[in-house]
Amino acid sequence: MTTPRFDELIHPSTRLSLVAILAAADWADFSYRKDALPLSDSALSKQLSILEQTGYVTTERRLDAGRRKLRAILTDAGRDAFDGHVAALRSIIAAEPGEGM
Repeated sequence: MTTPRFDELIHPSTRLSLVAILAAADWADFSYRKDALPLSDSALSKQLSILEQTGYVTTERRLDAGRRKLRAILTDAGRDAFDGHVAALRSIIAAEPGEGM
């Protein structure tokens, strides 16, 4: 069972969306994430850098048919943080009106 833990780093909508995409995939290429999220290349790169600096994401740069490609994967720490954050959001949604507020 996942312990609910609200994560301020994951909570902003752009990062939450990015982590949710990575949680549903193994490795995800930059172009796939860019198509799935309404972000510019620089904004997506910035969000990935923030998540990588905290150890939630690992990135890999490689050559594919002579083109540089960037792909990312959610680390175990990132998956634990995401699962805890989702559990925290679910507990907020499930709370009775006036409970704990």
